[in-house]
Amino acid sequence: MRADRLEKNLIDIIKEEQAKLGYQKEKIRLYYPLSSLNHILDCQDSEEEMLERLQTLPESITEKLGNISVTAKNERFCFHVPEQGSIYVHENMAENEFIRDLVELVARHDCTIEKILELFRSRAKDSTCQKIENGEFDWLIRFPEEHEDPYYYCFKDEGCHIIYHRFLPEDYEDFEF
Repeated sequence: MRADRLEKNLIDIIKEEQAKLGYQKEKIRLYYPLSSLNHILDCQDSEEEMLERLQTLPESITEKLGNISVTAKNERFCFHVPEQGSIYVHENMAENEFIRDLVELVARHDCTIEKILELFRSRAKDSTCQKIENGEFDWLIRFPEEHEDPYYYCFKDEGCHIIYHRFLPEDYEDFEF
């Protein structure tokens, strides 16, 4: 199992949630489609196989995030993360966390794609920005492959504000944008 990738993804999603909503000492439910879990864990499991795989998570994850339980229905998985997970992420989130800076920037009324790209390039000068015309998003920005942040960030200018969504590269490819 690619426990390192699963751990990073769980923590990254909790960081994003806390950046958007603020910190609460609370239980969290995180949802994943089967296809994303197969990408993260580098496997091709069925729903049943994946559920079996996730019933005993590695200690490297549970010692940080607590005893996570996982349920599934119609190839949609729910990770029930105890309060320990939200506390751990809060206590270990850096002040200059990229996702926090991105969420704060996108929330501002004067946010532009140029300012967003400037933020990316302040973290990695060779970040790439690509205009996309797929009806869903306007821009794809990502860090170079060797960067610690593996996600593809897609942005849409809604006229009065910019929204974003981030994808694992494999999930982005699956959507065939």
